[in-house]
Amino acid sequence: MENVLKVLKERRSIRKYKAEQIKERDLDAVLEAGIWAASGNGKQAAVMVVLQDADKISRLEKLNAVVLGNPEAKPFYGAPTVITVLADKGVPTWVDDGNMVIANLLNAAHAAGLGSCYIYRAGAIFDGDNGKALLKEWGLGGDYGGVGHVLLGYAAENPTPAPRKNGRIIKIH
Repeated sequence: MENVLKVLKERRSIRKYKAEQIKERDLDAVLEAGIWAASGNGKQAAVMVVLQDADKISRLEKLNAVVLGNPEAKPFYGAPTVITVLADKGVPTWVDDGNMVIANLLNAAHAAGLGSCYIYRAGAIFDGDNGKALLKEWGLGGDYGGVGHVLLGYAAENPTPAPRKNGRIIKIH
């Protein structure tokens, strides 16, 4: 339990990455953590699309920047790997299932010595025509909705945690 709590307490969102690509064995370990995420009724509605090609990442990042409202922004912070988490919208718990996968990815990345960051706005991207075109290019049929993006790479920063707020645990006996 001590090791798990250490990972959870030390993980931070990284917004500056080294250019070096992550090791395949680390990526595979992080992805394995993702597939073992809890899901509603065991439906396992979420899928993970891994991008490591700079041009493909840039294309997705531009779509994210447009949704952000700043087409010139770089919301993927130079991360060399981006995992887009999508889920089958026909499953009632699809968003929650996708977020469970994302939580596992983030914590596993830290445990593997990688930096990570959860980037929102995938829902808006994949509800639009450009996002639907990407899904087709990626070979995803069906009705998939975007849940989020997980950036992965070697951290080029070491942010400190914000203090935890009091009063967030309420015990009823």
